[in-house]
Amino acid sequence: MRKAAAVAALLLALPTGALAREVAGVQLQDTVEVGGKPLTLNGAGIRKKLWIEVYVGALYLATPSSDANAILAADEPKRVRMVFRRDVDQKSIMGAFREGFEANSGAEAATLVPQLDRIAPAIGDVKKGGEITVTYLPGTGAVVTGPKGTATVEGKAFADALFRNWLGKKPADDDLKRRMLGKK
Repeated sequence: MRKAAAVAALLLALPTGALAREVAGVQLQDTVEVGGKPLTLNGAGIRKKLWIEVYVGALYLATPSSDANAILAADEPKRVRMVFRRDVDQKSIMGAFREGFEANSGAEAATLVPQLDRIAPAIGDVKKGGEITVTYLPGTGAVVTGPKGTATVEGKAFADALFRNWLGKKPADDDLKRRMLGKK
């Protein structure tokens, strides 16, 4: 009993960001700081194309939720972290984003898709183990960080379109969406 209490006390003493969850060998922090605000790991899973594992995706939110529409509507910081399980070229990544915009953004896609060209230089080709983060910061917009740098696209509309790739009605991977929403 004392041993269990000592372990519990030790875990409580650790900084929140020190705790992590592992998904497919990728360590995911329980919290990250974005724009001076802590975000909590809402859920994480593996993006698969057919049977091939493409990346581990993790969703971090200011206010945890299992409601995709509420997450998209919230004008709060949020982040998706992708850690790639294989090499993926820039053309494939940008094509997947484009498909997600067209599948989930309706008529708005026509004005949003051309803005993808602004984030492409930051993404480049991603090697196995490489990362891309997509962050929404209120008042700033979408901040995309990849192996080649960082790019920002102002406004919430573009950020929402990016996040709909994972949380929209037609996500790239239904299982990943479910897991990002914290559902089993």
